[in-house]
Amino acid sequence: MPLQLRYIEPRCKGYSNLEEFDYDLFVIGAGSGGVRAARVAASLGVRVAIAEERYFGGTCVNVGCVPKKLFSYAAHYHDDLEDSRGFGWDFDNLHFDWSKLKANKDKEIARLNGVYKAILDNNRVTVFEARAKIHSAHEILVDGKRIRAKHILIAVGGWPWIPKFPGHEHAISSNEIFALEQLPESMVVIGGGYIAVEFASIFSRLGVDTTLVYRGDLLLRGFDDDIRAFISAEIGRSLSLKLNSDIAEISEQAGKLTVRLSNGEQLQCGVVLSATGRRPMTSDLGLENVAVETAKSGAIVVNEDFQTAEPSIYAIGDVIDRVALTPVALAEGQIVAKALFSWEKQTMNYQNIATAVFCHPNLGTVGLTEAEAHSQGFDIDVYTATVRQLKHTLSGRDEMSMIKLIVDKLSDKVIGLHLVAPDAGELVQGFAVAMNSGATKADFDNTIGIHPTLAEEFVTMRTKRKTQV
Repeated sequence: MPLQLRYIEPRCKGYSNLEEFDYDLFVIGAGSGGVRAARVAASLGVRVAIAEERYFGGTCVNVGCVPKKLFSYAAHYHDDLEDSRGFGWDFDNLHFDWSKLKANKDKEIARLNGVYKAILDNNRVTVFEARAKIHSAHEILVDGKRIRAKHILIAVGGWPWIPKFPGHEHAISSNEIFALEQLPESMVVIGGGYIAVEFASIFSRLGVDTTLVYRGDLLLRGFDDDIRAFISAEIGRSLSLKLNSDIAEISEQAGKLTVRLSNGEQLQCGVVLSATGRRPMTSDLGLENVAVETAKSGAIVVNEDFQTAEPSIYAIGDVIDRVALTPVALAEGQIVAKALFSWEKQTMNYQNIATAVFCHPNLGTVGLTEAEAHSQGFDIDVYTATVRQLKHTLSGRDEMSMIKLIVDKLSDKVIGLHLVAPDAGELVQGFAVAMNSGATKADFDNTIGIHPTLAEEFVTMRTKRKTQV
């Protein structure tokens, strides 16, 4: 039986009766989405409070995309310095200092924490640096105080999940990986998604003997199959890849870890990183006190306006498990704030959201995969190109890049674009704008490329590849 939610239209536009409520909006969680919602609501003249028990900026700033991208930059320097030798550069006594990278990363994260706190202070948002728990439809318990709010917004995000197997307690998550005091000599990474692929790629480039263990036959489930096969092969050049394998047991002796795989193979390492995904952080939030419904995954169920089954309570970001990306949470937070406290009504568009995986090389994608296009009934043309960048004719590196376009035959619109290449995320962002504007294959073909660049391949592909149904 499908879940039935009691949806109602928001009734609050502008100021509320503050004799009845302490705040018009109380936000639980000061990550990207929560802070955006709080700031926008406060700018509309209503009283806003926010509670954060851990760190300002949420997962992205503290243990997610920002520090991970900084680590990725560090890892890329390994390749850049090696490649430079083919262009006449030579360096003596080069070495990598993990402690310096970690210290500089920590300094930057602390700065960003301050930026997020300043955003709230400058917009006169009341900040509670404590855990908040929902007591009723309009009441929150914070630091021993009962606070009444006309609307409550849940923006608590997700938390790493480590599967239970013998010795799982010896594994660390993507939260702890940023706090390692020393760079290990060897590492086993468990998983095949964003987080696993990125960290395995990063640490292998930083000089760590890295093994990636994944139970599937190709990395990055949910991405285009051609891209998955290509990236799996490229990553396999720089680290040991154990596909169709699973962890049976982890044991520890004298500070060394032994990982036993399901096929009986044993791996020795200094660190085991379990990067098997994140789950909505809804436990001990007080949801049992209200009518808020959750899915089997723990994600909070909301309607198109991000309203839960409890009409006064809303939820955004990773906790609703729609598209777990920081820019998405930012957009959702803004939509909720404007819907509640102004007459501006917006609808979240989840189509053509560009994303990137910061492995080596990067993966950037926007739109449909080939399989998704077929499942949605599109009759498609597919264009692919595998190229070696001009740079590597002198660097000597055997790294390849791949480009894939998926085109709807009926409209000629480009409905899928996928790229494996250095700085793929930077390149794909612009194409996302074009696709959201309805760009066709003819538009691509009529655009003059920039030569010599990798990006020009997007406007020079003319040969169709046979599609795979």
